[in-house]
Amino acid sequence: MRNIFKSSSPSPSSPLSSLCMPPSSPLPTFSLSLMEENIETARSLIAKWDSNQSPFAEIAPLFSGNRQEAKHYLNAVKGLQSAMRYLVTQDSNSPWLVQAQLLMQIALKRLKKEFYQILSSNRDHLDPESVSSRSSTDQRTSVSDFDDDFSEDECRSVTDNSIYETERVSMIAMEDLKAIAECMISAGYGKECVKIYTLMRKSIVDEAMYHLGVERLTFSQVQKMDWEVIELKIKFWLKAIKVAVTTLFYGERILCDHIFASSERIVESCYAEICREAAMSLFGFPELVAKCKKTPEKMFKTLDLYEAIFHSWPQIESIFSFDSTSSIRLQAVNSMVKLGEAVRTMLSDFESAIQKDNSKTPVPGGGIHPLTRYVMNYIAFLADYCGILADIVVDWPLTLKSPLPESYFLSSGDDKSPSSEIKVRLAWLILVVLCKLDGKAELYKDVALSYLFLANNLQYVVSKVRASNLSFLLGEDWLMKHESKVKEYVSKYERMGWNKVFSSLPENPTAQMAAEQVRVCFRNFNAEFSETCVKQSSWIVSDPKLQDEIKASISSKLLPRYGEFYEKHRVGLTRALGSNSVVRFSPEDLAGYLSDILCGIGDSGSASSSSHRSNRS
Repeated sequence: MRNIFKSSSPSPSSPLSSLCMPPSSPLPTFSLSLMEENIETARSLIAKWDSNQSPFAEIAPLFSGNRQEAKHYLNAVKGLQSAMRYLVTQDSNSPWLVQAQLLMQIALKRLKKEFYQILSSNRDHLDPESVSSRSSTDQRTSVSDFDDDFSEDECRSVTDNSIYETERVSMIAMEDLKAIAECMISAGYGKECVKIYTLMRKSIVDEAMYHLGVERLTFSQVQKMDWEVIELKIKFWLKAIKVAVTTLFYGERILCDHIFASSERIVESCYAEICREAAMSLFGFPELVAKCKKTPEKMFKTLDLYEAIFHSWPQIESIFSFDSTSSIRLQAVNSMVKLGEAVRTMLSDFESAIQKDNSKTPVPGGGIHPLTRYVMNYIAFLADYCGILADIVVDWPLTLKSPLPESYFLSSGDDKSPSSEIKVRLAWLILVVLCKLDGKAELYKDVALSYLFLANNLQYVVSKVRASNLSFLLGEDWLMKHESKVKEYVSKYERMGWNKVFSSLPENPTAQMAAEQVRVCFRNFNAEFSETCVKQSSWIVSDPKLQDEIKASISSKLLPRYGEFYEKHRVGLTRALGSNSVVRFSPEDLAGYLSDILCGIGDSGSASSSSHRSNRS
């Protein structure tokens, strides 16, 4: 309609009072009379709110006072539009048509101003957080549609008992914007309406993204940053995506859907224009991080990024469902793909780093190797991401030259479980580090200490598995088999580390023996026991429970046997030789010495002091 009169109509800034209504047709029809009446009705209202004619209209918003007045104004514009359509079909040269077109331009100029003022003055009431807290259905049913007859008092009575005042104002503003938008679009002024809306709302989205800490970065910028700086930006990003997806973009989608409900095409173009740039920056950042240099230390932040997009994907897919926003969905998917590739690369690099470890320095006292601590802490953290990791490695099967030992599987049905792939990979990483520890055990010259080292480290592995999500992945069977392996290592340590001490005592400690034989047994026992205690005082068992179990096991085998020998032969030896100096240890002394072993206290200080206490007694 606006295009028909673009060249012939007077300027919309012309004084409305200069318009003179043309005379009625000599033979008016009923329809023509009705159309002329519509034009006259519109003229009176439009003149009242023409800022060029009324100082009051210059400062007073139409939609903030009497709502019935605003409704009548919109109805007058609709009536004017109907009259113009009728006159075009009857007489395109009618002077009434020219006057109607001029009135329409002035009216729509006023509506354009009102649309801008409502958007501007209700920024706080139309913020995405307020809008997203209610569905568009709730909004439409909470306030009567603008086209229905309702006054502000009626609106207040509907809303006061159910929602807060801020929400009431928000819904009224949305209804006003919707009514104006429908009127302007119907009259052919949709572009002006859309331009105002997109400029206003895009500034709000951009401002919100700035406050959330989301920046527009290039790969070269990210690549030059220290990892500590990137970590900080990731921290801000993880908070930003939750707010952006669930509140900012979601709220804008609801607002846009509601105001431009009469045109899905306009909704799509508006929403894409408002959110595309901000959303592309938001979902593009993870891809930039994924392209940076990959090290195992970056694994968990990378998984955090992947997890955030993964869990937000249903909402991303829903709110960016238009064809014009497909680039946003594609960017989110690309970021997930790149992050997944980065995780797989880091897993491979992590395994390679374990296998390439070539440290040749034995851990003092057979304690926990730093490699064991690092790897198991790392794998335990990975287990916390088992759901996300399962999604990443589902199409990336582990290829081995030989299958994993049966002890690394829960049961034959595991291969069909959703987490089977990640379980196999984590079990494989544990096996790699255990094999590496077998090689490091050979660095010890004392075989008993080698077995103690293996027991210590395997016990640490088992403890880490039991105390983390690894226990659910690997299962109780895995734990029981490896706990049994720890006991096997402990048994070999006892046999190799205490064999000489046990052998120094006779098989039958209560059998009759010559005094010289008894003296030799005591002397051999003293030497072997002292040497073993001195040596093992610098050895260590880090797990307190395991340490107590080992000491209890040694005591249960040694103390009763030595006690019987001591009670049977000590008195006779003293009588025969006239001295008890060869008997250095009482059964009670042995318990004191055994309490000092496997604590990593170092030299022979503890054993020497115990020996002095024994001699004095």
